Formats: sequence, C-alpha cells, structure tokens
Amino acid sequence: MGLIKLNKSRVPGFTNVLEDFFGRDVSDFLGTSADIVPAVNVKEEDKGFQVDVAAPGMEKSDFKVNIDNDTLTISAEKEEREEESDEKYSRKEFSYSRFSRSFVLPKTADKNKIEAKYENGILSLYIPKIAEKELKDVKSIEIK
Repeated sequence: MGLIKLNKSRVPGFTNVLEDFFGRDVSDFLGTSADIVPAVNVKEEDKGFQVDVAAPGMEKSDFKVNIDNDTLTISAEKEEREEESDEKYSRKEFSYSRFSRSFVLPKTADKNKIEAKYENGILSLYIPKIAEKELKDVKSIEIK
C-alpha cells in the first residue's frame, strides 16, 4: 500500500471533512522547513480516521505525538553516529533527521481516545469519532 499526499490543486472545490482535517497543515501558515516531510495518508472511516505516516528507519522511541487544543502534532528526531578507526585513519560520521507535521483535528475527533503504533516503517494513528449524539449541544432555555 503506497502512501499518497493530498494535492489540493488537483481537486478544486474539495470541501469535505478530509480537506478540513488534512488541508489545514500548520506548516501552510508557518512556511516549510528544510527537513524532509514524510508522506501522510488520511482515510476517513465510519467510526474514525486512519492516519499513516511513512517514516522508515525510525524507532518507536524517536516519535512524539501531542495534542494542543485541536492541533495534532506528529514529530520525530533521530541522530546516528558511526565511528571507525585504524592505525592510519579515523572516520566519524553523524546524521541527524527530524520532521514535524501538525493538523487541526475536526470537531468530530475524539482527542481522548487516539491510538498510535509504529510498525514496518509506518506510524499509524487511529482517531475515533465522537458519537453524533454527543456532538449535539442542544439546551432548552426556560422561559420565565
């Protein structure tokens, strides 16, 4: 299964919940970073959203997933060091990679029940939806 990145210019007038969820990447407002940003696949299901982030070569401990108000942020950092020495030479190599993606969650997302796992180079998040009856905020006002 290949991961795809939504290209809004190919789908004019696309105004469903996926665009609301996926199209408001905070980096759109803050500019882009020189770091490589992994592809993200978002799939809406009846009871929630499946979010897959392609991040091969990482470890589970490299990731952080945070929610601040309605913003979901997925980030990772990895530092690698390799040293080799011999009588005639010494070699040290360092590599550092990081990324951060932020998304505004739709009102239907249940922020308290998000599940995440990392397997075979894919970070998968499941974001359940709040039951529609819980979303309704109807109040009766007593008339005096």
